[in-house]
Amino acid sequence: MKAEIDTTALPLLLPRAILGGILMGLANLVPGVSGGTMLLAAGVYTIFIGAVADLTSLRLRFQSVLVVVTVAGSAALGILILAGPIKELVVGYRWIAYSLFIGLTLGGVPVLKKLIGPVTRRVLWGALAGFAGMAVLAWVQQYGSAGGGASGSGWIMMLLAGLAGASAMILPGISGGYLLLILGQYIPILSAIDAFKQALRTANLSATAEIGFAVILPVGIGLVIGVAGVSNLLTLLLNRHRQATLGVLVGLLLGAVVGLWPFQEGVKPQPGFVHKGQELNAAQIQELSADDYPTDFFRPTAGQIGASLLLIGAGFAATSAISLIEKQSGKSSKKSESTQ
Repeated sequence: MKAEIDTTALPLLLPRAILGGILMGLANLVPGVSGGTMLLAAGVYTIFIGAVADLTSLRLRFQSVLVVVTVAGSAALGILILAGPIKELVVGYRWIAYSLFIGLTLGGVPVLKKLIGPVTRRVLWGALAGFAGMAVLAWVQQYGSAGGGASGSGWIMMLLAGLAGASAMILPGISGGYLLLILGQYIPILSAIDAFKQALRTANLSATAEIGFAVILPVGIGLVIGVAGVSNLLTLLLNRHRQATLGVLVGLLLGAVVGLWPFQEGVKPQPGFVHKGQELNAAQIQELSADDYPTDFFRPTAGQIGASLLLIGAGFAATSAISLIEKQSGKSSKKSESTQ
């Protein structure tokens, strides 16, 4: 059954859509965190994909336009305003940031449980499949050979990268960073975006046009096709196989935590480290930004473990509070209707 938007609930829905959009924007800054997961945590996931499906089917309803514009605008605003502080937090205190993200991620489980109702065998099998898929992605990202930019970066690959990024925006638990790393397009796309910004600043029209056609255009087309396709597919699956589909979403949500083990940190590489396809020497490593350091696991202290658990609890409590406010508001609305 498709999630309908009750116009009387808009005063409550809009704050959740704003929060979900901001969290989705921030999630796109960190490989390993899914924008769809953040929408689930805010409790607007099914409404958002239904709204996107409406727009892509040319059903231009006011409520659908309002939800999509609110989430997309908040995501852009979150990236613009908070990208710097969040980036510094992740780079300098990765275990703190990841602990918070774990809590926010797990906070989406009660939201989905409310949508599922009684847990059936289809839900369990779907959850196992979703969890297994995310665990494999986490293993490939951590130990696989992806991410070095070895894959080709032609028009077709950029189009596929856009499709992958769009899927990560819609599917909870799947990180765009994961998929781009697996495709070998994470570094090429980031490099192209930096070059595109530089070309705009220097008014280099030929370079702007070249990068725009080679990278920005195919990735953009892939994003549009991916968002439209995945949203409509999910809407169809929720209508026809609701229990199994929601079970898969729960598995994706839980499996996302596998790639967010908090106790890891950036480690200064040794000479011979390959960065953007180039083997670096000691002098080049000295100039390398901490943002580009490879990550490695470390053994946490008892204090770090305790603090991490508290941060996970804080993140979980934040999303639980949203659900509680929604529940109380719903009760108040029903009480108001019964007195009229």
